[in-house]
Amino acid sequence: MSNPIVSALPQARAHSTPSLTRNARFSSTSQSVTAAVNILASTLELIISPFILSTLEGGQPVGRIKMELFADIVPKTAENFRQLCTGEYKRNGVPQGYKNCTFHRIIKDFMVQGGDFLKGDGTGSMCIYGGENFADENFTLKHSSPGLLSMANSGANTNGCQFFITCAKTDFLDNKHVVFGRLVDGLLTLRKIENVPTGPNNKPKVPVIISECGEM
Repeated sequence: MSNPIVSALPQARAHSTPSLTRNARFSSTSQSVTAAVNILASTLELIISPFILSTLEGGQPVGRIKMELFADIVPKTAENFRQLCTGEYKRNGVPQGYKNCTFHRIIKDFMVQGGDFLKGDGTGSMCIYGGENFADENFTLKHSSPGLLSMANSGANTNGCQFFITCAKTDFLDNKHVVFGRLVDGLLTLRKIENVPTGPNNKPKVPVIISECGEM
């Protein structure tokens, strides 16, 4: 599957990749912090490395990230992420999910991308609904601030297991990527991840690993 081209950067060989190009072909969703306030009672709080529990960068703990999922607005997308965090989804009896998965792509002032627990390089994709991907649920929420969780994709209706966390307002991704959650704690941890040195294709020079993940 072809990968989106990141403006002013080498082509990213990732199944799911948000693009810096403002006329990118990807879907994006955005959510406002105001909207989130009204749905706290129906959201889930997870704890995972970098983006929840403690992430490891070069063997050193980076911190924890807590997030809530907008399950009342994008229930299917939120549930896919939740089950991959808890490991309750299984294939052939084997738990599938983000534990020990890496953030394979980091672009400062843009986003950090992870979730490819199949191949680890951005080319893997699967979902809890069978097959590799599922359709865009809606684009109600917008990429209006840092700390938003959104689905990475390789075009319309290609959501799988990969996701990214915004490091800034990225409204050019609206209506191209589905926003499904936000950080409620751990912005400093996100900034630490964002500043990890990178090499070709925005790959971190030291591993940034989700050492633990789950539901609180």
